[in-house]
Amino acid sequence: MSIDEQIATIRDADLLAEIEKARGHFMFKTLVEHIAHKQALRDKEREAETGLAHRRAAMSRDQRRRDAVREVIENEPSAPDNIQHIHSVLALCGLPYREPKGEREFFREYGRNTLSIMAGRLKDPRTGQMEIQGLPYGPKARLLLLHLCTEAVRQRSAKVEVADSLSGFIKQMGFPVTGGDRGTLRQFKEQLNRLAACTMQIGLWDGAARSSTINVPPFRQLDIWLTGSSDQGLLWSNTVQFHTEFYDNLIQHALPVDIRAARAFAGSARKLDMLFWMGYRLRTVQRPLRLTWDNLHKQFGADNASLRSFKQAFKGDLAHIKEVFPRLRVSLDDNGMQLLPTDPSELLVAPRRAKSEKPMISAA
Repeated sequence: MSIDEQIATIRDADLLAEIEKARGHFMFKTLVEHIAHKQALRDKEREAETGLAHRRAAMSRDQRRRDAVREVIENEPSAPDNIQHIHSVLALCGLPYREPKGEREFFREYGRNTLSIMAGRLKDPRTGQMEIQGLPYGPKARLLLLHLCTEAVRQRSAKVEVADSLSGFIKQMGFPVTGGDRGTLRQFKEQLNRLAACTMQIGLWDGAARSSTINVPPFRQLDIWLTGSSDQGLLWSNTVQFHTEFYDNLIQHALPVDIRAARAFAGSARKLDMLFWMGYRLRTVQRPLRLTWDNLHKQFGADNASLRSFKQAFKGDLAHIKEVFPRLRVSLDDNGMQLLPTDPSELLVAPRRAKSEKPMISAA
């Protein structure tokens, strides 16, 4: 290509200014080649951006969110600010998906680990009575536990601030921070009440001759009081205090979660459970692992009475997770799911190896 033809390919005003400035220079031809190359790179970037914009325009809102999260995770390695934590047993044995109306106990088992939750009561400052609270459930209870466990791990304290940080977290998850009877603050605080009132039993077994059962409420104290204003009603304490035994066990069994991925699935309890579960299982798989559809149905099928309807829903949920993490070595077939040993770079959160790190919880 002649020098005039190369100059003709340059269109950006700043690059044209560079051409004019270079005229008369003894290396003018070389400079033109360099500037033309810069123009070509810019054109390629613009073409990619235009193609991405057109592709995303055809997507649903949730698809666009997942695609945007995938792009961020692929191009920006996890930083400390992106990493949150949840108790590994809660990652393996999730809360109810929907409100279990009329039920006071929820039980879930995964391999050698068991989670049992009993609903409790809270003292109502309006009546002075111990009011019955329901069982915690749904995506907001999971996100709340993720947030509070994270703050406890970060602060290395069983007593954590929740007021300002909760509003910030709600925004970070993509929810508007709204008040009123149907506002997001009230919805999250209702789940906080349920979590504060309930008691959990965490059962661990080594598969041979030793087991451990931890009987604790997650939280030791939550204060609620009247504001004296009918417009505001109730106020919650600025702090929540974990039960010491739960906190100590959390520090030992904290599972890292990429908050950017959690944000993509903030509206789905099952997808959050799958994200947490795979985050744990893929870190421990040493050889190909198979799980039957019956195994998966017991683990994730709380909302699907029939195996057939569960299979359809689960396939769609896994496809959504693989939109964000396309390199995950997880596949489905007629027999169930297969997980393959995974390179650390392909994990939901790449591990940070401690000097003597080993899995804290067995999940055979």
